[in-house]
Amino acid sequence: MKPEIALEVHGLSYAFGRKPVLERIEFQVRAGECMMLLGPNGAGKTTLFSLITRLYDSVRGTIRIAGFDLKKKTASALARLGVVFQQATLDLDLSVLQNLKYHASLHGMGRKAALKRIRDELERQAMFERRDEKIRHLNGGHRRRVEIARALLHEPAILLLDEPTVGLDIPSREGIVRYMHDLCTEKGIAVLWATHLIDEVAPSDRLGVIHRGRLLAQGGVDEILKATGAQDLDAAFRNLTGSGGNP
Repeated sequence: MKPEIALEVHGLSYAFGRKPVLERIEFQVRAGECMMLLGPNGAGKTTLFSLITRLYDSVRGTIRIAGFDLKKKTASALARLGVVFQQATLDLDLSVLQNLKYHASLHGMGRKAALKRIRDELERQAMFERRDEKIRHLNGGHRRRVEIARALLHEPAILLLDEPTVGLDIPSREGIVRYMHDLCTEKGIAVLWATHLIDEVAPSDRLGVIHRGRLLAQGGVDEILKATGAQDLDAAFRNLTGSGGNP
């Protein structure tokens, strides 16, 4: 059973040398919730994800994944995390199946359980029939489907998506947006999705607006529109950041 609070970030700050990159970031993501982290390139989204995945080590603040403190219980915390990075990380010379079996082995999954989970996740994304194809022969949208399947194999409490639709055509992008929102509703997984594309935000999402390393607002879409006096999210973003347009 997944915990009610899948991810908790409290008082998180980070700097490169003397340059602040994140300043006192605080938020929670609950089971079954999709939180969209909306901000332009350079806002701090990727740095935040690097801290949550322990690629960077935070000095100030705490991160808990499924109730486990990332610093004190690192292995337990990371075992409950699924990640799709902006840059592809699949082995191009291995097949879809080989990539997924390798990931399952890293999580200590037995062969029988791994094959069942692989089949389940690939079938959900209409990719099971292509399981023996090499990754290099797949287009960008299909590679992203495999990466999402891989991130879900070990049934994480929360899935991090760092700009997962960048470079994809419109049908592929729309398919991933729809699939991930359905996954939250049907499977109860928590999702933290970093994006600069306002049209990826659904009315039911929680939204965090990040700009220059600060989380300027968070809450339901309607709450943010009301708080900013805006008619749409593009206007709300401009009102919050003082910028001239869409992130």
